[in-house]
Amino acid sequence: MLANGIVYNRFDVSGLPPQQQLLGYWEQLGQVIEIVPSRGQVRQPFACINDRYDIGEFRISDTYTDHVMIERTATRISRDNARGIGFTIFLDGEAHMATTLARSSDYQVGGGSILATDLGQPVRVRRQACRYITLVVPANRLRHVFSDPEAIHGRVLDPREPATRLIVERAKTLVESFRYMPFEEGHRKLSGLVDLIVAAFGKEAGLSGSKRAVNRALMFEHARQYVRTNLQTCELSPESVIESLGLPRSTIYRLFEHEGGLGAYIRHLRLRAAADELVRFPGVPIKDVGYSVGFKSASDFTRAFRRAYEMTPQEMRHNDYRYLHVEQR
Repeated sequence: MLANGIVYNRFDVSGLPPQQQLLGYWEQLGQVIEIVPSRGQVRQPFACINDRYDIGEFRISDTYTDHVMIERTATRISRDNARGIGFTIFLDGEAHMATTLARSSDYQVGGGSILATDLGQPVRVRRQACRYITLVVPANRLRHVFSDPEAIHGRVLDPREPATRLIVERAKTLVESFRYMPFEEGHRKLSGLVDLIVAAFGKEAGLSGSKRAVNRALMFEHARQYVRTNLQTCELSPESVIESLGLPRSTIYRLFEHEGGLGAYIRHLRLRAAADELVRFPGVPIKDVGYSVGFKSASDFTRAFRRAYEMTPQEMRHNDYRYLHVEQR
């Protein structure tokens, strides 16, 4: 703990033998994410310098790493308690790549961009060698804009927007100043930064800033809540949501465009619930897990699961068993 009451931790792999540097980075982050290295990359030198500050309910890190691919998998999510919303502020690099369940293909995130991720949802990120700032906040800090905070997962702030540039500059100034400011000042300024980030994402999503935006936010919340309540009903579909709630089809399309459409959102929720049940209830037959989350047949469930997670439900259970075995060792 620093003299000002801020909890500070520095991690640097340069003191390790070159063939252990990437593994050291992996071990440091292994409680939350997986590193996905190539066979040759494990043996090569790897640079990582991380300065982390815990300030009240916030955690913010200033990091440099060499190029690496990281992943938060459905299996890990089902087994850990790491939750919250993460904002990654890329200070440089031009071709970082991210993949979420809503976007089955990679999409590019450049330097100066800000990527939002929900720790309760799968994500894969290929980072170039770069410096980046990571800020993790409780989900309830977003509820005044995103009534369902997980809706922010995978959204990106454009580096060309003035608000994004302001956020990047404020974040850089803060991480370079925490050691020299009182705890109360650091917490206040960090809280202000979080409010600015959430407002910028709310504007990007069209959920704040006007009476029309408020109405859109209410419709968005009602539709998402209706889907969650009726997820186990196999008849749940975009048409049934639109008919039951009396919402305009064009509006629903725009609200769920980021999710790949309302049909894709329903499928994503079903698959995430299934992944959780596969891990939590290993004795339940796989076909019954599929039926329990609204799939009409075992074959439909297996095909959708493979497309989303690049493995079958059976393989996920097998991987989870191996994962637990390693932890016990």
